Amino acid sequence: SGPVDLQLVLAAAVSRYVDEQEFALQRQGYASALVDPRVVRVMPAGRRGAVAVAYFEWSGVVAQRTIVDWTRIDGDEAASEFGAKLLAAPRPFAASTALGEAIAWSMGEFARCPFPADRRTLDVSGDGANTSGMMTDSARDLAVAAGITINALVILSPEPSPWNPNHTHPPGGLDEYFRRHVIGGSGAFAMTVQGFDTFGYAMVNKLTREVS
Repeated sequence: SGPVDLQLVLAAAVSRYVDEQEFALQRQGYASALVDPRVVRVMPAGRRGAVAVAYFEWSGVVAQRTIVDWTRIDGDEAASEFGAKLLAAPRPFAASTALGEAIAWSMGEFARCPFPADRRTLDVSGDGANTSGMMTDSARDLAVAAGITINALVILSPEPSPWNPNHTHPPGGLDEYFRRHVIGGSGAFAMTVQGFDTFGYAMVNKLTREVS
């Protein structure tokens, strides 16, 4: 227990557009990024010497599940334990892409965090535009009004989805969609990655920037 420098919620998309190989690469990417020396070095570097992290996966309107609950990370051991729990958990679902609902659901995660912090950041990954549920703009505005910063890791697909091309390739591009409709708050940013192969590398850069 005790205060931390940052409350960080990691929200990973596991919609039906994410196949099993991509799902494995995403999970592995998060787990390896959390134990990367560059990330572990910055986590205890703040005034309070730790950050609190929770990880949930999301898909459809009522498909959100906490996979690894709030954990105080202050070095290698805690980071490794978090990564191990993450890799051990089964995939919860594969439905539609309710991105707005995921943002709204994250506010409940922050509300029950047992580690007080001045900064709260939602780190959301996604490989497509919202397809159901609450509008992302509305959810984002509510979160930002509550003092939450939303950053995004946008996973670009080389080819449009055959059954819903506007999902993976909305007008103006998926990265622009996330910048316009998803991210928000103090210092918010979006990073893009070409497919799931380089997901872990991108997560290291993203976490380092968010925590520091």
